[in-house]
Amino acid sequence: MGEEAENIIPDGTELRASLTENATLGAGNTYYLTGAYTVEEGATLNIQEGVTIIARYDDTVDYILVKQGAKINAIGTAENPIVMTSEQEEAGAWGGIHICGRAHTNAEGGQGSSEIGGATYGGDDDSDNSGTLQYVRVEYTGYAFDEEHEANGISFYGVGNGTTVDHCVAYKGSDDGFEFFGGSVNVSNMVVISCSDDSFDWTEGWNGKGTDLVAYQEPEATLGYNCDCLIEADNNGDNFDSTPVAHPTLNNLILVGNGSDSQGVRLRAGTQVTMDNAQVCGKGRPLTVE
Repeated sequence: MGEEAENIIPDGTELRASLTENATLGAGNTYYLTGAYTVEEGATLNIQEGVTIIARYDDTVDYILVKQGAKINAIGTAENPIVMTSEQEEAGAWGGIHICGRAHTNAEGGQGSSEIGGATYGGDDDSDNSGTLQYVRVEYTGYAFDEEHEANGISFYGVGNGTTVDHCVAYKGSDDGFEFFGGSVNVSNMVVISCSDDSFDWTEGWNGKGTDLVAYQEPEATLGYNCDCLIEADNNGDNFDSTPVAHPTLNNLILVGNGSDSQGVRLRAGTQVTMDNAQVCGKGRPLTVE
């Protein structure tokens, strides 16, 4: 294991405050997230297979924030995935994962500030590497900080294509499953289950590749809440012509809606997309362009 095996945080530890040096959550251990857990520039958070992270359900908002120049290497396996969940098993219980990189954003000035944690993202390094996420499941995310700021399952802010992301699941969140704010990160084998807002969302010029994407929305009658779009996509809501233009390439999609009359795939605000082999069902308007 080498470097990753160094500085293993003891089983049962509460994760909070800032991580300023490399640390490892050991295989099979359980940890408790209480408040913001921020990985600072220059530090790497390694998470080994079979780790469970449980967000405390109290008056403190729990989330993981990876800043520019920091890394998260969360590497599970099919047999022993990494699970991030909450003591309160309901949508919106905690704040999810937020990763900030140095790849492009078409936000004004070429930089932005993460909706959760207020961390800087953006730049001109589309090959930037924020680490690895493999076989990671996030459950019950979507904490509402206010009417404008809700936490997705995993938010990618200006994340570069040097980052590896595959085999991730967002389960029963109260906002989006996975959202991309600019960047060039490529993702594959991504699954979103019954997230109440959009399953997949992008804005600010994301132009990576998405391969083997699945979204499923349980009907409101049995789920207990409604779900919005399977994909909602913008270039930039403030300036539709902002460059670089959002233009991801998506291949092999199965998108299953909740039986409502709302949109399945909603393309708006100047976005472009190349989409091949996509099956969309369970929505009254499978594809709309605004």
